[in-house]
Amino acid sequence: MLSPTEAKRVIEAALLSSREPLSLAELGRLFDEEIGPDTLRRLLSELREEWHDRAVELVNLASGWRFQTRPEFQSYVDRLNPERPPRYSRAVMETLAIIAYRQPVTRGDIEDIRGVTVSAQIIQALESRGWIDTVGHRDTPGRPALYATTKAFLDDLGLRSLEELPPLEEIARTLQVEPATPKTDASDARAPAAPAEHAESATGA
Repeated sequence: MLSPTEAKRVIEAALLSSREPLSLAELGRLFDEEIGPDTLRRLLSELREEWHDRAVELVNLASGWRFQTRPEFQSYVDRLNPERPPRYSRAVMETLAIIAYRQPVTRGDIEDIRGVTVSAQIIQALESRGWIDTVGHRDTPGRPALYATTKAFLDDLGLRSLEELPPLEEIARTLQVEPATPKTDASDARAPAAPAEHAESATGA
């Protein structure tokens, strides 16, 4: 049986080498389930404290734990990667916000709130980004799809649950929305890429 210090080093190695957040269940497999969830939480808390004053932090997100660059160092790290993630149009962000704060919703619900037609391209942009998914169908004629946000959406915002959702303006800044434009039937789901801060660059992501 590993000592607590040795177990923390194993967890540290796994998190630093993983491209995705790791859940407690996944971390438990490192030890053949010999270490229970409560002990894992305590070890993770201790590990997070050990990294408290470093440029990389250990965070608990919706889908698990991961190491990520602290925000104040992100602009420097971004210089190593000239490619920027896409910025999304205001129409996409409005649609995402409605889904996030009113979920589950149908495309018709979104159109009623926005007052314009929601193009299939907008829904596809959010689905391909992994921010929304179909979670069921409404029991009405046509059985329209019900959309909700995903754990990946919360991970990209650095959140653990929907209860932690920030004001809409903060979501727009974090997930990169282009400047406001006159409201139209926005079939243009994706705006050209441009430099901006983002919440994804992480040691383990």
